[in-house]
This record gives sequence, structure tokens and C-alpha cells, in this order.
Amino acid sequence: MERGSSSRRDPEAAPNPPGIPPPPPPPAGLLSACLARIVALPHPHPANMAAMATAPCFPATPGLPARGAVAARSRMAAGGSRSQRRRSSSGVFLCRSSTTGSTRMEDYNTAMKRMMRNPYEYHHDLGMNYAIISDSLIVGSQPQKPEDIDHLKDEEKVAFILCLQQDKDIEYWGIDFQTVVNRCKELGIKHIRRPAVDFDPDSLRTQLPKAVASLEWAISEGKGRVYVHCTAGLGRAPAVAIAYMFWFENMNLKTAYEKLTSKRPCGPNKRAIRAATYDLAKNDPHKESFDSLPEHAFEGIADSERRLIQERVCALREA
Repeated sequence: MERGSSSRRDPEAAPNPPGIPPPPPPPAGLLSACLARIVALPHPHPANMAAMATAPCFPATPGLPARGAVAARSRMAAGGSRSQRRRSSSGVFLCRSSTTGSTRMEDYNTAMKRMMRNPYEYHHDLGMNYAIISDSLIVGSQPQKPEDIDHLKDEEKVAFILCLQQDKDIEYWGIDFQTVVNRCKELGIKHIRRPAVDFDPDSLRTQLPKAVASLEWAISEGKGRVYVHCTAGLGRAPAVAIAYMFWFENMNLKTAYEKLTSKRPCGPNKRAIRAATYDLAKNDPHKESFDSLPEHAFEGIADSERRLIQERVCALREA
């Protein structure tokens, strides 16, 4: 069965060929039982979705590829040979790196769709994937093996890696994180961590200034590209890159958002970026709360506000 297909029959599909009976309907109450399990989950993080993972009634998540279908990229066999890559029509590079259970990916994608309300999926089994946003910036998914670090160094001239994952994100996928960090040290890549909670716009809002401060510093060093990643490279990492372009590259939020998503189809939380912008630009303790502002407030900023934001972000470099 191809990815994206489903065992459930489409009611608008053509009837079964003569002589082949239709599939039996699902047992009564099956769908509602599955949905009840999802709704009852106490926390959206996949690490807390064990009950759902073991539920025999939980359906596989149909694949919904991002715009510009992403093709798998294969690595050469072990032996020190340089890896090869394939670029999809969306400009996203993939690196086949490891495999993991399909249930784990289904659980993660269910949580992501539920919390982020977008159709994008993360396919861990296809390996690290990324998109080049500018000469100095790459946004992508988590490196899974030391060989991924070799690839970023050799093929993309990466000198800094900015990781936005929490420890539990890394543990969830069974990645040997220390070997990845050690390989960064061996290759002279500076590894920086600015963790934010996955699928949590409030955490993203709080952590954006520090993460952008690290990104701005790394880019200003001029030693090579910066690779920014979270788990899937679809939420936290692109949000940090967009906020950097908005605050430091003289763009409004709409332009920065469209520039990134045209190169890496994804759905980062725009409201969290606007809220972080408000937090940094606010220079009056009696100013109205962000929640009381119009829907598109702080999608653009005045020059004086941009200077204040840059000042405050740069002051966080060592924080």
C-alpha cells in the first residue's frame, strides 16, 4: 500500500468490481473509541502518547505530503564515501539516515496536526531533511547520526548548529545524541542548544529572543552556514529563522514568512512570532496586553522598534 493510502473505503470511490464483495464496515463504536483516546490525552507531546501507541483501534495517519512532494535521498554504503543527495521539487534535501517504528511517527504526526493545525508530516525513516534558506542559513529536521554531521560539514559548509529540541524530544526518537555532539566537536562545528517545548506557542514565544540571539551571533561570525533544527523542522526551527529575518533583515513578517515557506513548506506559529516581537518592542509598562491587540498587530514594525528589538536580542547572546 502506498503512503497516503488508507484501508478505509472512500464513499465516493468507484464500486467494487463484479464478484468482489465490499469490505466489511468497522465494528460499531470503533472510530468514536479511537477519537476518545486522542481527546483524553493529558499532554500533546508524543512521549506522553504511549496509551495511544498501544491501542489496537488507533488508525494509521494517512500521509499528507507538503507542497512539492519530497523524494527520499539515499546515502552511500558505509566506508567513508561521500554521501549523495536528491533535491525535491520543493528544494528540500533529504538524507536517508535511520529507520523507526511507523507507530511512533504516526503518534508524532497526529500530535503535530492536532496542535499546529496544518497538514505537514515528519517522516523520520527518510532521514535528515532540510532546505537552504540563504547563503548563511539552513533550516531542517534533527540530525540522526554522526554521518549527518559529516554531510552538513562537507556538503553544506555548516559551521554552527542551533538545536531547539528538549532532551525528551531526542530520547523519543532513540537518537544517540552524545555521538552527534561529539562529531560536531571533532569537525569544529559549534553546537548550540536553545530548547523550546514542541507544539507549544507560549514556550516558543518565550524562547524566540534567546534562540534568535544565538542565530544572529552565529551568522555574524561569518565562519560558515548555520543549521537550525528542531525535531521535524516544521515548527520551532522555521519560526526562529523567520523571526531572525523579520528582526534583522529589514523584512516585515509576511515577507519573511513567505520567503521561508516558499523554500521549505511548513506552518510555524505566526502568532508566537508576533507576540515575541511585541514583548521585545514594548517600551511602556502600561501598554495594552498583546491579547487585546488586533489580529495582525506587530506583523510590521517601525525603525525605532526594530532598533530596540535588535538591541535587546543582541544583549541576550550570553544569557
